[in-house]
Amino acid sequence: MRFLTAGESHGQCLTAIIEGLPAGLILDIDRINEEMARRQQGYGRGGRMQIEKDKVEILSGVRFGMTLGSPVTLAITNRDWENWTERMAVSGPPRGIPVTAPRPGHADLTGVLKYDREDVRDILERASARETAARVAVGAVAKQLLAAIGSQVTSHVVNIGGVGIQNTRPDFASIAKRREKSVVGCIDAKAEQDMKAAIDAAKEQGDSLGGTIEVLADAVIPGLGSHVHWDRRLDTRLAAAMMSIPAIKGVEFGAGFAYAALPGSKAHDEIYHDPGSGYCRSTNLAGGIEGGMSNGETIVIRAVMKPIPTLMKPLQSVDIANHQPISASTERSDVCAVPAAAVVGEAMTAIVLGQALLEKFSSDCMTDLLAAIEQYQNRLSQA
Repeated sequence: MRFLTAGESHGQCLTAIIEGLPAGLILDIDRINEEMARRQQGYGRGGRMQIEKDKVEILSGVRFGMTLGSPVTLAITNRDWENWTERMAVSGPPRGIPVTAPRPGHADLTGVLKYDREDVRDILERASARETAARVAVGAVAKQLLAAIGSQVTSHVVNIGGVGIQNTRPDFASIAKRREKSVVGCIDAKAEQDMKAAIDAAKEQGDSLGGTIEVLADAVIPGLGSHVHWDRRLDTRLAAAMMSIPAIKGVEFGAGFAYAALPGSKAHDEIYHDPGSGYCRSTNLAGGIEGGMSNGETIVIRAVMKPIPTLMKPLQSVDIANHQPISASTERSDVCAVPAAAVVGEAMTAIVLGQALLEKFSSDCMTDLLAAIEQYQNRLSQA
């Protein structure tokens, strides 16, 4: 399974094409749109979220609610396009005032140098995190593929602007339920209030905040990924997927960077065998991945998001038109998008797990896929 997205932040629409989905997968468009709405929510989001109410339209590859095995095309109309038809016109002479003050921390300056552009908008429109709406749509499809075999993906926010949750580890079901009741996607009620206060303070100061998200995948079939080549390792692929999300600057699995302070005797998950359920572990320091393969435990990924580069009190920059000092440009932006990043992290995790699943159990239709998985699980149960 592979996918491509296309579209600009203020263009007519965002699109995605998914290739390789097996025929016979039941797709619920309402569930896809629920994921789109989740991405737009969160305390600290900007004015753009008041304009766009993202809805997905399926243009190909699905008939009567079921995939056909052909490419699936998804489209998300940008409602704000009507205000940008001149500045983002596909043809004709350039219109509108060019953006020449690149923002520190964004793709702006490097992009105009690499692609030889004179208007930063030629770069920022595609570099915008608006593109992740298309990925959330693809991830929503991947989630339905995983759900068909009993796997689930969720997330929560563990830190915003230095305000973190208590070091508790509730079960997967509790996280999935509690995070949806929080406007910052946090399962700790006290931390939620402190996070909101930190966001309010940053907004007053014209500043922005980053944070840390945790994504979890439950009931993942063991053996996804491989140890035999570096690019087939599941953690390699998941780390790359998380790092592809705009503003993500660090990723860890399980105990992650805490491993640096642990002796080997306390750094690994001891293995047990239960006659009824087979091999198991009482801890999950590895975060569900050993040797580049899923081991059957819950996959636990944490990612750090830097503060958004667009500031209402902009940093110092240089005008690319005349090399004179200038304040960086401003665009309509968020104060904090960490809760949204968590939803995008879920999407990317679901996509990678869906890809790994279809690689291991290559099938043209859901009937064959489910049969292959059942055979595999029967073999594991006898090991």
